[in-house]
Amino acid sequence: MRKAQLYEEVIGYFETHMPIAETELEYRDTYELIVAVILSAQCTDKRVNIITNTFFKKFPSADILANHEPEEVYEYIKSCSYPNNKAKHLVGMARTLVSEFSGSVPDNLEDLRKLPGVGRKTANVILSVAYQQPAMAVDTHVFRVAARIGLTTGSKTPLDTELQLLKYIPEELVHKAHHWLILHGRYVCLARKPKCASCGLTHVCKYYHTQARKDRSQPRNK
Repeated sequence: MRKAQLYEEVIGYFETHMPIAETELEYRDTYELIVAVILSAQCTDKRVNIITNTFFKKFPSADILANHEPEEVYEYIKSCSYPNNKAKHLVGMARTLVSEFSGSVPDNLEDLRKLPGVGRKTANVILSVAYQQPAMAVDTHVFRVAARIGLTTGSKTPLDTELQLLKYIPEELVHKAHHWLILHGRYVCLARKPKCASCGLTHVCKYYHTQARKDRSQPRNK
């Protein structure tokens, strides 16, 4: 199957079976979104939503967060992964927003990456989710699912995966495709044991027709 045809099949499947695909992070504005995304690094969205429920009551805006110290912020986020670093990043991010961007979250990659704690992936999430721009954020789910299905070939880095996906996904669907791949990886194409039996993409999936078939053919220990 040609690569373009594979993308058509995969996109068609998701448009039919996952017409609504959105982030599972809970937020009300771009400030809350960027805080949640920074907290979500190597942490589940469920845990982040629990943390931000209290966090935003104490720090409802970038202006207020900027006037606190990382040690204070730490107490509100200590149940997430790497709380010390994230506390420093959150305060630094808020102070930069206030000093350089009048408290508003930028809508372009270059300015977003000036914010502490905001790398390319986080910036692309903001652009995609908040601003509906054709930005493809590549996390572990996107990286894994794209390679398994065969959407990417020989990719060694998130950037390589991002560029390969952007080459074939229509611009107007990129922001939604980001969530398609994440949610598929989170609930179906699991890292350790993908649920191939309940996946609707096995007919085109490279992994299913190679590794999964090998696994099924191997004799089981009695």
